[in-house]
Amino acid sequence: MLNSFQQAFKVGDLRTKLLFTLGMLLVFRVGAHIPVPGINPEAIQQMLTGQLFGFFDIISGGAFKRFSIFAMSITPYINASIIMQLLKVIIPRLDELSKEGEEGRKVLAQYVRYGTVVLAFIQAIGMSVALGRNGAVSSPGWGTYLIIAISLTAGTAFLMWIGEVITEKGIGNGISLIIFGGIVSRLPSQIHGVSQELAGGIIGYFNIFLFIVLALAIIAAIVAVNEGQRRLPVQYAKRVVGRRLYGGQSTFLPLKVNAAGVIPIIFAMSLMMFPATIGSWMNPASKFNQFLNTYFHFGSIAYNLIYAVLIVFFTYFYVAIIFNPMDVAENIKKYGGFVPGIRPGRPTAEYIDRVLSRLTLAGGFFLAMIAILPNIIIGLTGITSLWFGGTALLIVVGVALDTMKQIESHLLLRSYEGFVK
Repeated sequence: MLNSFQQAFKVGDLRTKLLFTLGMLLVFRVGAHIPVPGINPEAIQQMLTGQLFGFFDIISGGAFKRFSIFAMSITPYINASIIMQLLKVIIPRLDELSKEGEEGRKVLAQYVRYGTVVLAFIQAIGMSVALGRNGAVSSPGWGTYLIIAISLTAGTAFLMWIGEVITEKGIGNGISLIIFGGIVSRLPSQIHGVSQELAGGIIGYFNIFLFIVLALAIIAAIVAVNEGQRRLPVQYAKRVVGRRLYGGQSTFLPLKVNAAGVIPIIFAMSLMMFPATIGSWMNPASKFNQFLNTYFHFGSIAYNLIYAVLIVFFTYFYVAIIFNPMDVAENIKKYGGFVPGIRPGRPTAEYIDRVLSRLTLAGGFFLAMIAILPNIIIGLTGITSLWFGGTALLIVVGVALDTMKQIESHLLLRSYEGFVK
């Protein structure tokens, strides 16, 4: 990995892409320290002691803790993208646009941008009102709420633009790199917190050693599952076109173990946060809040069990949306291909569906384990300052792998060009 980075900085055009990407990430980190007007920072600090807004602070890289203009980070864009993928299944016109090539994708991308702004403004209004009720707004009123909402929406729109510019002119996926930068930027402050816990005698060196070993084991497992795939053999029959003979080669259809990525965890986390959100609008002494605090608090057995079941369910749900075995089987049949031992058409689709169901079950269990294990590890080691969730860990590892693959592909292409010349 380090060797690839060294070689990348020696190549002129690739070095420009890397420096541009780092410059845009620096702009993101500077904006994370520009505060939104009308907010009481001390009240925000008190609210972050719970788990309700903890996810926003993780994704935003501490911008929510300071309640800067990037406090909502790129979360509305992610929600708009997910909604667009769901709508493509329901609305045939959107599905047709996705199959019309580059022009159709541009139209869908524009719809996602519009949806991002709408969702960001709605979320910002709700957030500002909730903060006002909790005493975090200096002068509550609809005028102040509107200023806060416009500031947060503008920050999200600017982040969306930065992400698209990085994708176009930099290296890697810009939106993913923004989330990656936000998560990684929290590490120095968390490491400082661990050193304070060590100096205060709360933890010992064995706790730190155990934490590092377990964390490295989880990261290795994430890399193995993210790269893992089941390769279904596909044989293409020979065809005579004119005077030439085509086909006859053997290839494979790759089916990923973790085809859904981190989306099922985000869906499940959103649902698990919903009861706490409703409870925050009620009296703290209400029976609903007492029930949540007794049986459904963060990290309890009931919480982790329901969380795991939801992750497995959404894994199946999302894979069913993004992968259609019947379409894949028809494409294989159209080009004269077949799976050895399986008849083309519907039997092939049923075979692919059976294999995919088993892989999805394994991927769902793995995602559930990754989402829950960090909480268990923190309980075993006693280290609370260096917190990492399953979602954050999957994003960091996945983005790092994807970015390194893109750098290596650029280097490989450069090597081939030099060889041809």
